[in-house]
Amino acid sequence: MVQRDLHQHVEVNEDDRTVAAAEVTTSEGLGGIVQASLRAVSGHIAPGRRASLVDAVLDLPQVRLCARLRAVIPLGDTESLQRLRERCGNVSTRPAGSTAILEADLAVGGPRVVRAPGVHPLPE
Repeated sequence: MVQRDLHQHVEVNEDDRTVAAAEVTTSEGLGGIVQASLRAVSGHIAPGRRASLVDAVLDLPQVRLCARLRAVIPLGDTESLQRLRERCGNVSTRPAGSTAILEADLAVGGPRVVRAPGVHPLPE
């Protein structure tokens, strides 16, 4: 049987504009790997919005079935990095150009986090 990768786009909105977004790819089936690219608009973003994006990504049903995460985040995005460290295990990071690559373990079917208003996964 051929396994397919599942792609999803997630956005965090504030005042009807997108302030942070992620592209998420999961391998099909239990215990797979999630690959995510997180980014935020330049300029001021209300505190907590980047953490809300991390929560939205980690709470996707397909992500909850996976065992490992590989995420790319901009260097200096300490809010996203801190939230990923809170929600994941065995976190390691390394620089890659203007980004950081984070690899971590996920708790398959792990605890849910209540999402802040304005955070919406978008249909494919």
